[in-house]
Amino acid sequence: MARSVWVKAALAIAAIAVLVIAGREAGALIPRFASWVDALGVWGPIAFITGYTIAAVLLVPGSWLTLAAGAIFGLGWGVLYVMVGATSGAAAAFLIGRYLARGLVERRLGADARFAAIDRAVGAEGARLVLLLRLTPVVPYSALNYALGLTRVRFLDYLAGSIGMLPATVLYVYTGMIAGDLATIAAGGASVARGPAYYAVLALGLGATLGVTLLATRLARRALSDALP
Repeated sequence: MARSVWVKAALAIAAIAVLVIAGREAGALIPRFASWVDALGVWGPIAFITGYTIAAVLLVPGSWLTLAAGAIFGLGWGVLYVMVGATSGAAAAFLIGRYLARGLVERRLGADARFAAIDRAVGAEGARLVLLLRLTPVVPYSALNYALGLTRVRFLDYLAGSIGMLPATVLYVYTGMIAGDLATIAAGGASVARGPAYYAVLALGLGATLGVTLLATRLARRALSDALP
């Protein structure tokens, strides 16, 4: 039994390594992908959403694709397409983490009363915890998708909390629209505009970070009180 667990753990680590390597390779193709989408006309949105979904599963940082959405589609449609693609990719990664790795985590830590209590507490917070984590710039979007799949957070709560991606999405799409040139974005010449919107999103992110810290502390305290005599 122990050998089987170690084999599955090794396979999980290998799968993560493959995803990271594939993500780096795919990240280098983003400029070409954006130019291809721009040339597709009415089929561009479908191709973009599909590509964004795949990129999220492969752990490709979504910032360049989000910037490209602004340059290709403008603010309104760009935000819509990014949110659909990002949410779809987040859902896929969440389900992969839950159904491929959750069982392994439970078998390794399920006997630990403290882990079980913390897991229950996280699941009980649901959408509020996911929302705060999505607003927090400290937690990477791609890694968070898989990490939350290992918890008891309900799938519908996870999707509802993903609305927290909206403020940063608007900011990056707007920056891409202002840049307006895929070549500039691909060369790294598009930086986030440091106007009022930037500082508003920054303040929101810092507030969310504080909120996550306080909530995590409260959850841990509650879980330990439940787990320990």
